[in-house]
Amino acid sequence: MRKNESPDWNFEPERYELEEGARYRLGLARRDFLRFSGAGLLVVLAARPSLTAQRGGPPQPDEIGAWLHVSEEGRVTVFTGKVEVGQNIRTSLTQAVADELYCALERVELVMGDTARTPYDRGTFGSLTTPTMAPQLRRMAGAARETLLELASERWETGTDSLRLEDGRVAEQGSDRSVSWGSLTQGKRLTRQVTADPAPSESRAGRYLGRSIPKIDGDAFVTGRHRFTSDLKLDGMLYGKMVRPAGFGAKLRSVDAEAARAMPGVVVVADGDFVGVAAPTAALARQAADAIRAEWSVPPQPSGAEIFDYLKSHPAETVGWRRRANHSAGSVEQAWAAAAHSLQSSYSVAYIAHAPLEPRAAVARWEGDALTVWTGTQRPFGVRAELAEAFKLPEEKVRVMVPDTGSGYGGKHTGDAALEAARLARAAGKPVKLVWTREEEFSWAYFRPAGLIDVRGAIDSEGLVTGWECHNYNSGASGIRTPYEVVNQKIEFHPADSPLRQGSYRALAATANHFAREVHMDELAALAGREPLRFRLHNLRDERMIGVLKAAAEKFGWGRKAAAGSGVGIACGTEKGGYVATCAEVKASPGRPVEIVRLVTAFECGAVVNPRHLESQVEGAIVQGIGGALFEAIEFEEGRITNNRFSRYRVPRFRDVPKLETVLVDRPDLPSAGAGETPIVALAPALSNAVFQAAGVRLRSLPLAPRGLRQS
Repeated sequence: MRKNESPDWNFEPERYELEEGARYRLGLARRDFLRFSGAGLLVVLAARPSLTAQRGGPPQPDEIGAWLHVSEEGRVTVFTGKVEVGQNIRTSLTQAVADELYCALERVELVMGDTARTPYDRGTFGSLTTPTMAPQLRRMAGAARETLLELASERWETGTDSLRLEDGRVAEQGSDRSVSWGSLTQGKRLTRQVTADPAPSESRAGRYLGRSIPKIDGDAFVTGRHRFTSDLKLDGMLYGKMVRPAGFGAKLRSVDAEAARAMPGVVVVADGDFVGVAAPTAALARQAADAIRAEWSVPPQPSGAEIFDYLKSHPAETVGWRRRANHSAGSVEQAWAAAAHSLQSSYSVAYIAHAPLEPRAAVARWEGDALTVWTGTQRPFGVRAELAEAFKLPEEKVRVMVPDTGSGYGGKHTGDAALEAARLARAAGKPVKLVWTREEEFSWAYFRPAGLIDVRGAIDSEGLVTGWECHNYNSGASGIRTPYEVVNQKIEFHPADSPLRQGSYRALAATANHFAREVHMDELAALAGREPLRFRLHNLRDERMIGVLKAAAEKFGWGRKAAAGSGVGIACGTEKGGYVATCAEVKASPGRPVEIVRLVTAFECGAVVNPRHLESQVEGAIVQGIGGALFEAIEFEEGRITNNRFSRYRVPRFRDVPKLETVLVDRPDLPSAGAGETPIVALAPALSNAVFQAAGVRLRSLPLAPRGLRQS
């Protein structure tokens, strides 16, 4: 296996036993992720139920989780349940470990997203990898470093103060004595236990963190050497294909599969509403699925044209959301009564698709009652639980492995393709690979929620916001709280009965809530005759937010007069521990598409780990955000998606993307936060505000101008 590539597909771990007499020997639980062979140093962590519960995950038993292994050859293997979906955490986590161990990046290998080898992890989402996993791995690497120093100290009968780590060796200062890491274990398996809440070790090297290290194994992706799930091929493997319902919520009335069953080598599975085939070739699988005659009953459903009225009039109970999201302070009614200016507006966001570069795919293999699945998911342990529940198996009988995957954006939390492939494989008695088509990805994956957001704001004669009321229907609670200083507030999230399947999307509902809030702030500023940037600064006390606003404005040259037919806009926000401000310049006139001329984004997420890749994350979010801001929207009627292909669903193209300018505000005095989501939230409102300045048209719905700008 090449360093830092996904685990070998056919790796079968052996039982791990400790050598008798090992100084750091512990009684370890015989967990799957401890099954690797070879002498060396193993760093483990004892998890306590109370700690994991406080961090938001399900309670875990008191068990030993293996995180890091230093082999006899001095190779460092790191185990994490996080997965690589294009955000480049494989590189940043390698940087963190190598810095703590004072070793070359090439010496470190990450095993990621393998439920048989890595510790439990809730999933790769919420921009949590950098603030949670990086410190965790640094602690484990720090424990390994101290153990290696202790072992050398014992061998040489000297203190550790005179010892230092070099690349793969421990050396003594002031002498020529040195020893390799591997030889310190003397061929034994040694284990060092770390408590669940040790203080983070301080890296004295600073060799990699904060530097623009190139992507680990980036050449494998550029040259096509990397194997995605859809590239895998197992001996005797069949190819799967599903027969999809005629619409959402459809029930199967009848099925005629005789023609498909008559085809050589074809296996048909018809069980309830599940209808699929497995065949020796992908082409034959498609042919067999097309030959099946299925009749469906589709219930009446709302269409896209009426969705916002529907969401507001069809509430749903969602346990816990109201308690977490709702907030009130002071009296908004008194604020309205005393306001110099007040305004009420409604904003809306459409359902949009994730449109990942790599559609859902899975390869499933049964060996007796044990199931192994390779699939691209952000939640390998969650998918393992789904599979175990579906097939009534203990979780230790299910193994999920995640090859580095071609994007997720929050859209790959579930195991749809894994469940389908596993069901077909069980019936066929052979491994089955199932790859969704682009049409299936658009139609049957879940969407970013649509939403309606009602906002009412009040300001006094000094330009201070004195009252703020916000009601979000369906799209979600993330980012719903205002960062501005407002004495009187009423903020509520109202779950709704969505007619379409919906779920996580990059930044969750923060994009919708920031859009409504930042456009409304511009509307209040215009109503009071206030300059938009000064109006925001006047109502802020958060120095980090003020910092990104000023950084973006300075780089943009805010205050210069825009050219005729052009307009500029600004917006800011905070989410997932990061702060962002975006300045936009557009050309806009009625009857023509909105043209983005220039975008400047300032982003601050604490200490910068890898400047080049952080900039890529910011720019990737901005490019993706252009689609949702200007033209992306799912269209649906009678329970069917009507624009389920790229020829009908508009995503950003090269010509849509202007020059992107990014200002990274480095705060080495603060812990690093994640960067995958926050940069997207300020783009849409900045564009809407720029369009208003250019054309005098206030756009309050996303997408802003899918078919060109219309005069209101």
